[in-house]
Amino acid sequence: MIKNIITYPTPPSVEYSTDVRKFDDELFALLDDLKDTIKANDLDGLACFQIGSFYNVVVVKDKNGDFLELINPRIIKTNGKQTTLEKTAYFGDLEAKVIRYDEISLVYQDRDAKDKSLQADGEFSILLQRKIDYTFGSSFINKLTADEREKFEMKLEHGADMAIAQSCPTVFKRDYFKKGVNLLSILMVVIFVISLFVDEQMQQQMWTTQINTFLTALGVNIGYFFYGYYEGKKFSSCTSCQIGNIIGTFSIALFRLLAILGLSYIFIA
Repeated sequence: MIKNIITYPTPPSVEYSTDVRKFDDELFALLDDLKDTIKANDLDGLACFQIGSFYNVVVVKDKNGDFLELINPRIIKTNGKQTTLEKTAYFGDLEAKVIRYDEISLVYQDRDAKDKSLQADGEFSILLQRKIDYTFGSSFINKLTADEREKFEMKLEHGADMAIAQSCPTVFKRDYFKKGVNLLSILMVVIFVISLFVDEQMQQQMWTTQINTFLTALGVNIGYFFYGYYEGKKFSSCTSCQIGNIIGTFSIALFRLLAILGLSYIFIA
């Protein structure tokens, strides 16, 4: 039977899973439920906690894609360390960097209550470690470094993986557009001032130059708006304040350009 997978923020129901003592039909049904749920959600494995059971049971897919039933698993030996990028259904598939053992040795029982042992390395070792974490009422969040945990908690707050910025950046690429608009605005002012002191024929030429400068500045300002909107969306922790700032900067620059053009029209054209 397909079961619902428990997800954050529902906490573990127990601190430690209870070891299986009876190898009966209830246990076999639980193993089948785990397999059905893994298949339905296209997962690599599940621990019993993840479907609401308190038993110390884990089912995973091995390197060949076959189901491996681990009853009362215990890691008894480890070797080496590696940093891996992990995600889990419990946290909505959000990713975090976790330090894991390269190789592990574990003991467990099969459905016939026979003692078994297993050695694993690579991705299979990581999968087993992740699932056995749940048998202790834990998850990978308890294995994160302080910095990585702070980043991951921000991901939990926003409900999505993102380019993490603890605060809004102070320098943006869109600022180059803004500088361009400012320089073109200054050029328009210079053209306006000079046109006041030249003859009528030269004024007409300068008016044409003023129009072209205005259109260029307008295009750069529009480019600022659209690129700024795209850039602001990349930082979800402060998107709303950035978008408001972009709209305000765009509007002020547009008003300034129109004001200079209007004065030029009145006194030159």
